[in-house]
Amino acid sequence: MAPSKETLEALAISEGEYEAIVERLGREPNELELGLFGSLWSEHCAYKHSKPLLRMLPNTSPRMLVAPGEENAGAVDIGNGLAVVMKIESHNHPSAIEPYEGAATGVGGIVRDIFAMGARPIALLNSLRFGQPDTARNRYLFGGVVAGISEYGNCIGIPNVGGEVVFSDSYADNPLVNAMCVGIVQSDSIMSATTAAPGNLLMLVGADTGRDGIHGASGLASRSFEDDRELRPAVQVGNPFLEKVLIEACLELVESGRLVGLQDLGAAGLSTASVETAGKGETGICIDISQVARRESGMTPYEVMLSESQERMLVVVAPEDAREVTRILDKWDLHATVVGESTGDGDVSIRDNGREQGRLPVGLLTDAPTYRLTGEKPQWLTDVQDFDLNQVPVPKVPPAVILLSLLESPNIASKLSVYRQYDHQVQTNTVVAPGGDAAVLRIKGTGAGIALATDGNGRKCYLDPYIGGMIAVAEACRNVSTTGATPIALTDCLNFGNPEKPEVYYQLEECVKGMAAASEAFAAPVISGNVSLYNESRGRDIYPTPIIGALGLLDDVSAHATMAFKNEGDVVVLLGSDEVRGDAASLAGSEYLEIVHDKVAGRPTIDLDLEAAVQRVSRRAVAEGILNSAHDCSDGGLAVALAQSCIAGNIGFTGSFTTSGRWDAALLGETESRIVVSLPEDRLTQLQHLCSDEGVPRVVLGTVGGSRLTLRSIIDLDLHDADDAWSGGLERAVGGADSSLGSRL
Repeated sequence: MAPSKETLEALAISEGEYEAIVERLGREPNELELGLFGSLWSEHCAYKHSKPLLRMLPNTSPRMLVAPGEENAGAVDIGNGLAVVMKIESHNHPSAIEPYEGAATGVGGIVRDIFAMGARPIALLNSLRFGQPDTARNRYLFGGVVAGISEYGNCIGIPNVGGEVVFSDSYADNPLVNAMCVGIVQSDSIMSATTAAPGNLLMLVGADTGRDGIHGASGLASRSFEDDRELRPAVQVGNPFLEKVLIEACLELVESGRLVGLQDLGAAGLSTASVETAGKGETGICIDISQVARRESGMTPYEVMLSESQERMLVVVAPEDAREVTRILDKWDLHATVVGESTGDGDVSIRDNGREQGRLPVGLLTDAPTYRLTGEKPQWLTDVQDFDLNQVPVPKVPPAVILLSLLESPNIASKLSVYRQYDHQVQTNTVVAPGGDAAVLRIKGTGAGIALATDGNGRKCYLDPYIGGMIAVAEACRNVSTTGATPIALTDCLNFGNPEKPEVYYQLEECVKGMAAASEAFAAPVISGNVSLYNESRGRDIYPTPIIGALGLLDDVSAHATMAFKNEGDVVVLLGSDEVRGDAASLAGSEYLEIVHDKVAGRPTIDLDLEAAVQRVSRRAVAEGILNSAHDCSDGGLAVALAQSCIAGNIGFTGSFTTSGRWDAALLGETESRIVVSLPEDRLTQLQHLCSDEGVPRVVLGTVGGSRLTLRSIIDLDLHDADDAWSGGLERAVGGADSSLGSRL
């Protein structure tokens, strides 16, 4: 009998997809088999609406070792016989329901993706989005997510070195929790998630299996939700101490050379892990679920196969190596059982005490349908893009007051209150800690280093998805370029609403196109990623929010820059512009426009050729020892960038530049492709030569020194006041205390 409409909806299977299953299978699937289709054909696992678009992203380079989709994460060669393995993934819907466990298990899942490839995890980053912190609900989500990330990451001994936190009404009830992990592995020792050949044993290692997380991939991550009460059982529960043991045990197994394959149990648990591993090995599999250790009684075959209990790994071994593998696992006090073997028939056979409960072709499960839809640009988007920003009045409030308001706004204010909860020095690789444009880590045993950053501006993608996609990549690359590192690879997490809506599919397609163009411009391929769709609540989609994780390489880790001004008398230069212009168009999508004028409008712009050239100048100037600081000019514009460099260095700045046009646009507009640098006056000629070589405009802004931030006759602030606004703004906002923002404006 055909399943009910409610059953299909719970599994996120359409009626058309069910008909295709019956036609291709030649019969109706039973309940267990249908559950496998629901998981393997889910949006979360199969990328049904995004896979055709993702093919547009550049994914090749001379450094590429593992391309997107080939394994659990991507990998690139960084020299010295080493590779970086990295990936970013979302755990949005679970975090909306149970913020602590949702965020914690998001960290655990992405870490398993990395060590499943034989790489030692060396860094975590995260990118978080919440509704405005003026409600108890949003503050609860924020606090729970940060606590979950910090406590899980701290327990497993991986430094959390960077990320971002953004607040917007767009994310109310649907926070975004994107977790990124980076690992190091010998380039010739990357592990694969494969059965490889018939006759190999499948061992389940780690936690016992319970009922947590059932339907997490299909029912939770692959459709919209309005009421979280029915979905609480779909949220997994983590055990970071067990994860730490798994990391060490699995890395020892890889080093022993006894493994055929290694795969983590993530979305849809044993079903996806075993089927995808068999698909990669071009084999079948036979699983006897009676051998699966359980922590709950009475579990059905359906529940065992679809459970998303955390801290579990699928280990594939040759029969002759099983004893040695078991010995290593016993040393780590890990429970391991043989639950099946690879076969030559191409089917997945699920048995319970020898009795077959279901049989399906592996190829049918891994060959989910994909959809290439037609997006439509909505009329409202044309209206907001065409809004005349010249109509925005120049505020009568003193400019210094407005700058203080921006500095203490939750999106711009220091995130120290967040990252001080993270252990960012464990493993002793961290050279530049959180708080700047990018983290810098040393690669032990070499003189090299890597820079890591995440970035993404949903507001600008909302205003122009194509340009916004470009800007997301450009800003992530700019962040690592300010340290002196060369961007060599990207990972992405695409957070969007319901793709079945033409306007949302338009956003997704245009963003991917923009990301592809920028990735090409920086010769930084996308090596891994994740797509999170159906991010909506109460009928409202989130801002289109592509998050980009960027990896940069430093040949000499000691030759890096930070954002802090350092020396009295240093000259400050703005790269990317030959004057400080006050064009109203630069207010498009700016923090200033929303905070001061309560408006999100305009059309952002970017020149990728100029952007690439500005980043090259920054990198060359750092490598040649010309610069004492470099800082990305982005959210809040030039005035905020200068203030942040002053605060970070505890030293003032006196501006000598002139402005044209509107003062608010000149100082608070968010023109792209600009970097604020400082250097000794006697190195200025060298910087000018580099700019000329690359065709990069520049303008001298003033000098470092004193205890005030003075921008001509427009703004004059005591540095202590600026520091107080920036350092305490976020804590005041999320603490529920009244911010002085409203009174200032």
